[in-house]
Amino acid sequence: MKFWLILKLVAIGALSLVILIALFLVDGLITDRQNYRKQATESIASSYASEQRIVGPVLVQPYRQVIAEQTEQNGTRRIVQRTIESTYTTFPAELAVKGEMKPSLRRHGLYQVPVYEFDGTMAGHLDASAPKLEGKVEYGLPYLAFRVKDARGIVGRPTVKVNGTALAVEGVGLTRLEQDTPVHPNVLPGTNLRVLLPSAETLKQGVDFSVNLALAGTEQLEIVPVADTNRIEISSTWVEPLFAGQFLPRDREITNAGFHAKWDVSSLATAAQQQTSRSDEHVDAVSVALTQGVDAYKLSDRAVKYGILFVFVTFGGFFLFELAKKMLIHPVQYLLVGACLTVFFLLLVSLSEHLSFGYAYLIATVACVGVLTYYLVAVLKSRVYGLSFGAILGTMYAAIYGLLISEDNALLLGSVLLFGLIAIAMTGTRSVDWYQRTADLSRTPEPPPPPFHSVAGVGGTL
Repeated sequence: MKFWLILKLVAIGALSLVILIALFLVDGLITDRQNYRKQATESIASSYASEQRIVGPVLVQPYRQVIAEQTEQNGTRRIVQRTIESTYTTFPAELAVKGEMKPSLRRHGLYQVPVYEFDGTMAGHLDASAPKLEGKVEYGLPYLAFRVKDARGIVGRPTVKVNGTALAVEGVGLTRLEQDTPVHPNVLPGTNLRVLLPSAETLKQGVDFSVNLALAGTEQLEIVPVADTNRIEISSTWVEPLFAGQFLPRDREITNAGFHAKWDVSSLATAAQQQTSRSDEHVDAVSVALTQGVDAYKLSDRAVKYGILFVFVTFGGFFLFELAKKMLIHPVQYLLVGACLTVFFLLLVSLSEHLSFGYAYLIATVACVGVLTYYLVAVLKSRVYGLSFGAILGTMYAAIYGLLISEDNALLLGSVLLFGLIAIAMTGTRSVDWYQRTADLSRTPEPPPPPFHSVAGVGGTL
């Protein structure tokens, strides 16, 4: 009987390994589907416009500086003139951004990707003062420089007013002066839009500016707070926004009609001015993303991780049932039950691509628990035992769903679930003589409980 017990444990372990390999393949399928969705998003972004980031506007003043330097060579002193061409940049004292994200959906195959058109206004004030430079200095035409991450998303032509005067916006690339960062590291890199000011005289009284911009993008919008005082206000009819970036809204309201959010960001709370001078990427920003509810793939992936628990609890329950009730269960029956447990996760992934995750989980659970209960009633030759196992599996599926949707309490709920399962197993087998049960397993099996109870009635037995 020891040999039989060891052989049975080895068989169950091998079957468990097969099921775990199947779960690993399902997990790989989820990763593939996530990659397909990412490719769909990238495809939409490549033909529409990518995620957008707005930086600026800032004031850029080009200048030419002639410096007379005294040198000595072979005992002779000479005066040499050196010319430096560069720019200096002034960040706004105040910046107010207000606009609306108008969302829509673009379909790529099976997947729908949210896109938007941001219709907004950027207004503010700049106090410009010329730097104290040595030598002879000649100033060129100053301009307001700003950038958007993907210029393809610019809808129409932006309109700009400077001190009440309408000025034209032109597109530019990186110029030699803008790349001269060693001398003036606060130059805005990556400028792709600018507004030329009439003359340097414009700067004497400061600059009040207003920019009307319509910008299309995919999923996410970022606004970099480059001013000393930044006030940002964004609204939309999208009901599931994700506020990310380095700053959460000071005020926000999310209803069935959409969302409305406000930010107040001071230069004391961010290094955006220094960051935008060095890089076009890693900068502090206010961020809004248009999400589509819970990430079904992420939840499905987490559910697969709990699939190991399903396998061990089910197979362990079968083995304890064999020993406690002296009823043999064939390894093929173990395998079929494990296969059904695995197919549950495949159903969950495929259904969640067409339905909400909650409905997908419910349908997959009802289907799998129903089939398993029907099968176990025949395998265990008892409705009581089959329905009991089905009830346990249904309870586990419900508990796992609670773990999935409650991220904050997942560890607590998972610990309680495991403790409860162990407690049930210990309570149910506390009086079992395992040596005797093992020795008697090859003898006459214990008959299962009758599917129906005999009840004495009038005129006979019902």
